[in-house]
Amino acid sequence: MMLDEEQSVLEAQTSAAVEELKTAISYQGKGAQKKRVSALRELRRLLSKSEFPPVDVALQAGAIPVLVQCLSFGSPDEQLLEAAWCLTNIAVGLPEETKSLLPALPLLIAHLGEKSSLPVAEQCAWALGNVAGEGEDLRNVLLSQGALLPLVRMILPDKGSTVRTTAWALSNLIKGPNPRAAMELIKMDGVLDAIIRHLKKSDEELATEVAWVAVYLTSLTDVASSMIVKSSLVHLLVERLATSNSLQLLIPVLRSLGNLVASDATIASTMLISGSEVTDKVIVALSKCLGSEHRVLKKEAAWMLSNIAAGSIEHKKLVYNSEAVPLLLRLLSTEPFDVRKEVAYVLGNTCVAPTEGSGKPSLIVEHLVSLVSRGCLPGFIELVRSADVEAAKLGLQFIELVLRGMPNGQGPKLVESEDGIEAMERFQFHENEDLRNMANGLVDTYFGEDYGLDDT
Repeated sequence: MMLDEEQSVLEAQTSAAVEELKTAISYQGKGAQKKRVSALRELRRLLSKSEFPPVDVALQAGAIPVLVQCLSFGSPDEQLLEAAWCLTNIAVGLPEETKSLLPALPLLIAHLGEKSSLPVAEQCAWALGNVAGEGEDLRNVLLSQGALLPLVRMILPDKGSTVRTTAWALSNLIKGPNPRAAMELIKMDGVLDAIIRHLKKSDEELATEVAWVAVYLTSLTDVASSMIVKSSLVHLLVERLATSNSLQLLIPVLRSLGNLVASDATIASTMLISGSEVTDKVIVALSKCLGSEHRVLKKEAAWMLSNIAAGSIEHKKLVYNSEAVPLLLRLLSTEPFDVRKEVAYVLGNTCVAPTEGSGKPSLIVEHLVSLVSRGCLPGFIELVRSADVEAAKLGLQFIELVLRGMPNGQGPKLVESEDGIEAMERFQFHENEDLRNMANGLVDTYFGEDYGLDDT
């Protein structure tokens, strides 16, 4: 960690470096170009030097106008590269500091063009990716200034690190709640083919950045998802899921496949046909992720499985009969809350048949009896005790299945033996009306005045 004295020195050096750059820009004598590049390189070095780079000092000293001047057309590549690099470092600062790049955006976008050298174009893409990552407002500015098309053109060829950086910048540009940019992207000629081609390569860093682009494309409308399912992208994602051990790659691959499964039942049925090699690979790979030591992988895998189990009877059986279930049962009682919640969705979804309308779901009794006999009920009752409304509702819904569906009237005794009555009674005066009515209704229906009389 940098000491206050060292930080003060760094800030003084940064302010001096901006002044030196201003002097170098105005100097027209012998060696002027060398002087400008040297001043840019020193500023870039200072902006990269510490955990807390002196971005605010550089901005107060007037760095942005002079850096924009250094990006002017006709400038040598070395000068363009260093100026874009300085702006890239400034763009990783605080939100207001990133917004200071607004005057530089048109030139950064312009230097993505085919006339720029690859190093310059890649550095400009990096700077723009940092800006896009700051938030929706800046993404909209970039889109309105035409950043999407030149970035797309950079991802089409096979250019190694340039494609990696560009894919990362693109994923930042198209993410967020507004799908407009992602919709434009998927309709552009050659984009889907380029994503597929890059995912086939052995370079996992490249595949990771490209997979994040796929995440935002797969979260689009059914039309976009249908285009993706008809391509070979799904098979490639499944192959990566089955063979990679890279956490950084597996997360976007899982998210992309999960988006497709969640988007539409027809798409899920097209992707996952019981008995097919692809389907078997998916289930085995998801089970591998559930057994991982990484919390985020377990959560993503459980989320995808819950969407599969929310589908057809065939899909519910597919999950129920898989090697994932023993892992899910263990995770329900051992994992952090967010993972347990996703796991509960999987197990609960396997126990109910698809329904139409708002009535109570039909039970798949065989699944319910088996899971309860294997010890899942305490995990659901624990969710009822949580402060999370969604999780508590999920727990109550499973308790209702047990009370209604266990053969020979075993349900109430099982719930009582796990202190389920006490867990439900805490909702007697709860502020959430749905939870209050649901819990009180279950207690009244199954544990009313007549409860236990048959045992006397």
